[in-house]
Amino acid sequence: MPGFSTGQIPMALTKNTLYYGKDEPLPAQQELRAGPLSLIYEAGDLRYIRLGNHEILRRVYVAIRDQNWGTVPPVLFNTHTEIGSDSFNISYEVENKQGEIDFLWRGVISGDARGVITFRLEGEARATFRSNRIGFCVLHPAACAGAACRVEHADGVVEEGVLPVDIAPQLIIDGVVKPVQPFAELQTLTHQILPGLWAEVSFEGDIFELEDQRNWTDASYKTYAPPLRLPFPIEFKKGSKISQLIKLQLKGNNLPALRAESATGLTFALGSESAGPVPRIGLGVASHGLPLSNIELARLKRLQLSHLRVDLRLSEPDCADRLRQASSEATALGIALEVAIILSDAAEDELKSLARLLEQVAPPVWTWLIFHRAEATTTGPWVKLAQQYLAGYNPAAKIGAGTNIYFAELNRDRPHLNTLDLVNYSINPQAHAFDNASLVESLEAQAATVASAHRFCGNLPISVSPITLKPRFNPNAIGPEPEPAPGELPPQVDVRQMSLFGAGWTAGSLKYLAQSSVTSLTYYETTGWRGVMETEAGSPLPDKFHSLPGAVYPLYHVLADVGVFAAGQVIATASSNPLQVDGLAVHKNGKTRVLVANLSAKPRQVTVQNLAESVRLRFLDELNVMTAMQSPEDFRAQVGEPLSTPDGTLDLILLPYAVARIDF
Repeated sequence: MPGFSTGQIPMALTKNTLYYGKDEPLPAQQELRAGPLSLIYEAGDLRYIRLGNHEILRRVYVAIRDQNWGTVPPVLFNTHTEIGSDSFNISYEVENKQGEIDFLWRGVISGDARGVITFRLEGEARATFRSNRIGFCVLHPAACAGAACRVEHADGVVEEGVLPVDIAPQLIIDGVVKPVQPFAELQTLTHQILPGLWAEVSFEGDIFELEDQRNWTDASYKTYAPPLRLPFPIEFKKGSKISQLIKLQLKGNNLPALRAESATGLTFALGSESAGPVPRIGLGVASHGLPLSNIELARLKRLQLSHLRVDLRLSEPDCADRLRQASSEATALGIALEVAIILSDAAEDELKSLARLLEQVAPPVWTWLIFHRAEATTTGPWVKLAQQYLAGYNPAAKIGAGTNIYFAELNRDRPHLNTLDLVNYSINPQAHAFDNASLVESLEAQAATVASAHRFCGNLPISVSPITLKPRFNPNAIGPEPEPAPGELPPQVDVRQMSLFGAGWTAGSLKYLAQSSVTSLTYYETTGWRGVMETEAGSPLPDKFHSLPGAVYPLYHVLADVGVFAAGQVIATASSNPLQVDGLAVHKNGKTRVLVANLSAKPRQVTVQNLAESVRLRFLDELNVMTAMQSPEDFRAQVGEPLSTPDGTLDLILLPYAVARIDF
């Protein structure tokens, strides 16, 4: 049928590995009801609590964090469930054991026909250990931005306000991080769903506060305990007991019959206007240090990149070699360099040495990004010092700064704008959560960071560099980061890099950042398990990272499909359910390309709207992804199946994690 991929499933890699990088099933999800509320239970967590089509809470879960803010994974056992048509009761036990942490707890979750949901935690430390957090996290969806809310504090004082529209910064007072008031010392947090109808969440067993998690591209506001004003890490003695309770209930006299609401079919629609120019798109130089081969150079050229990013820690001895290699690779690709400089307190001597090195190497620098290893956000003196020594090398090159970490740092300690040509921050979706659904949720929040940055950066261009699936380092660690155990992947590596999920996530990220009027985007690396293709030698740990030697990753084709439209225009698009299906559209020289990605593990039928009267359609999915990875030149030569779409619509059936390309 039109709009459906056909072919044979390749057998070289398992289906799950093609989907999301590992041959394991996703956690089972169970749909539940509590009276008028619908929700999903998944591996001890509650997700997507809704009243009809109105999402009330995104997630309720228990987090155990070590002294470096690392998450200690849970192991569930002894699960018991009683599920009714409009009520439920679930109990289970959990062991969180990693390093010095050894914590055992019991969870009990219930929902009744009135729409009241309770979640109780009873736990005990089985050893003495230090932890930054043990307890509930409650996520309000970012769609609640601007919703009226009432906050009842622990002292009984009630305040009224709204959930922030601009991303709320955390403040640092006397060296202690504090969230913006009035979302501290919480006993209850109530927000408006509809006129006359409110959702109340109450907290027991600790002092809770709320932070704006969009600072880290989580698409939510998070209420958690204990508050950050208290010293951490906290020492828990063996035998220490923890008890907490979360309760959700509806308040008001306007409870419409929303239970009968049925979701309409999925749609993905093109807008009628441009959302701005396609930003400059680049990649990072490979961290493994191996030079690019001729075939790798040829394949990278097909991406039509604008730049390569290289990071230079000027105090380290390999700085000159890294610059020489980056310069050589950029020159071979015919593109410029984005050079991120990390200074120490000996910055003047380091910059003098760099200036001499520039005369020797003559790298094609387009942008300088200035950071200091002791500062989360670069202060003005370091930028001025860098300008003194670098401006003369290439007066046309931009000098930018901001943060090499999260948007949170930029939002908390805003840069000195009068010294900059552009402002930079980096993005990864795994500061707090690591599952597929949470990574998909983060995509919309990327746009929120750009919108907030524009509001306090004025007309300065915004650069987002780099964008990675995993954090490149732990900015919150209080000691050296441990080396991975033998046979284990480095913490910077995500197995989804080589999967169809990685392709769909990249398409979504490009959509939300490009539609937000950013100037420049830097994704991933060139080659290796953090890149867009595997090296010719293959994965250093093939049993853990299941890439194919010399093959490109599916996300390579997303970047190539957009790269053809460099210097073109982004067309605004809208999905009726962006957690299931999303994508982007670009236009150049009378041609339009649409990428539509299934971001879920189920086949999805979606109607694409506002197309031309005839199109060409090509899929990237489980049926052809082996060819796309191993023979990218042959795959890219496919122009797609011609289809007639006289009413401007096209019904697609997307296999799990598939990406459809529509040209007209």
